[in-house]
Amino acid sequence: MLEIQITPREMGWRLDKYVQEKAPNWISRTFIQKAIKTGKIKVNNEIKKPSYKLKLDDIVYIDLPEKPQTVEILPENIPLKIIYEDKDIIVVNKDPGVITHPTPSITSGTLVNAIMYYCKDLQGIGGELRPGIVHRLDKDTSGVIVVAKNDKAHQSLSNQFKERVTEKVYAAIVHGIIKKDYGTIEVSLARNPVVRTKIAPLDWGKHALTYYRVLRRFDFATLVFAYPKTGRTHQIRVHMKYIGHPLLGDELYGKGSKDQIYGAKRQMLHALKLSFYHPSTQKKMTFVAPLPEDFKKVLKILSQLEKNN
Repeated sequence: MLEIQITPREMGWRLDKYVQEKAPNWISRTFIQKAIKTGKIKVNNEIKKPSYKLKLDDIVYIDLPEKPQTVEILPENIPLKIIYEDKDIIVVNKDPGVITHPTPSITSGTLVNAIMYYCKDLQGIGGELRPGIVHRLDKDTSGVIVVAKNDKAHQSLSNQFKERVTEKVYAAIVHGIIKKDYGTIEVSLARNPVVRTKIAPLDWGKHALTYYRVLRRFDFATLVFAYPKTGRTHQIRVHMKYIGHPLLGDELYGKGSKDQIYGAKRQMLHALKLSFYHPSTQKKMTFVAPLPEDFKKVLKILSQLEKNN
């Protein structure tokens, strides 16, 4: 716990800006904002807003974690399904079961490990654990993902995802029969305060918007295209559950392993199409990832069940 008394030099500074100057450079601005709001950083032992203007002789109490140990991410010879590649980007069709990027506890077997083996110059772009990664797919979601190969591409693509310039289309197989041919789901999402691995529809969460279109109705399920206009964690999975149609095979939000009767051994969600502007040429590019075999198998089983009835 640091105790620092404000001097004339810092009078009138915002609390968050002051802490940012005093904190080690590996502490992020987002972390500081959260630490102030949760009372890890106080002024005169009182919780203040990040915008609080410091006064002479205020005492700031800063409780920051120790620096985490450096995690070494090693290249691994893992097969990649490359859709496109040039000097700036690489576009991959990710298999289900593959984690996008390492975490402090999982450092191998990820898409990043595979890309680092294939591209020898990725280290450092976009951070230690996420070199080149500008967006992600859940472990059991398959499909198209773009990875930046240099800092310029990383910044350009990151901005496009942040500003929602990119266009994404997902194929999903959901429980039950959706009656409307088209629909809009606009429900704010936040981390479940009780079960931290789950996302929940909560009024105070972040804005989330998904459009969907029905492609085919089966006796027990519906094939849809989902068009997420925001990029929240588990967005399509939670939104489809919210309207009463969770994804087939979804362990967190659906019936999970019970859906193996339809051949679904993971959530039936596939990132089918991704459009963005090339970081160097500014030309709009669109990439499509063919449906994986397990997804096609589920569609075939649903068709057969329909015929049998």
